[in-house]
Amino acid sequence: MVYGRYQGRYGGPGQTSQGMGSGPIFAVGLNLAGWYDGSPTPGQKGSSVVLGHVDNYTGPSVFFSIKTLRRGDEIDIVRADGTVAAFAVDGVQKVAKALFPSNDVYGNVPYPGLRLVTCGGPFDTARGQYLDNIVVYAHLTGVVSR
Repeated sequence: MVYGRYQGRYGGPGQTSQGMGSGPIFAVGLNLAGWYDGSPTPGQKGSSVVLGHVDNYTGPSVFFSIKTLRRGDEIDIVRADGTVAAFAVDGVQKVAKALFPSNDVYGNVPYPGLRLVTCGGPFDTARGQYLDNIVVYAHLTGVVSR
């Protein structure tokens, strides 16, 4: 997966169900992004959801830089068939975990959309977690062969 000047590794569908707000999330490797397999494949009609860590005990992780994305930035996802689904960022939202926008993230849309989700905001050392989520909203601009 590539976005802006940053390239991250995409690990495919997640395996372990956990919880984020009222929407599902899947655990992925510390430096991999994972596609929520209850959502469309990236580039297909609907909201495709890709989740990743912002950091871990060793330092920055796959989604460390997504907070710097801006409207119009490009996100490229290399799919299993080798094609690249290119997306343009529509917006970036920082939201308290207690107010996670499940419908906006997991709800269906009538176009091929992409949602990148990670943690962000202040870190609560007592609870060992970030207090907010960062959500990137994007739409498909094209699919090309590599």
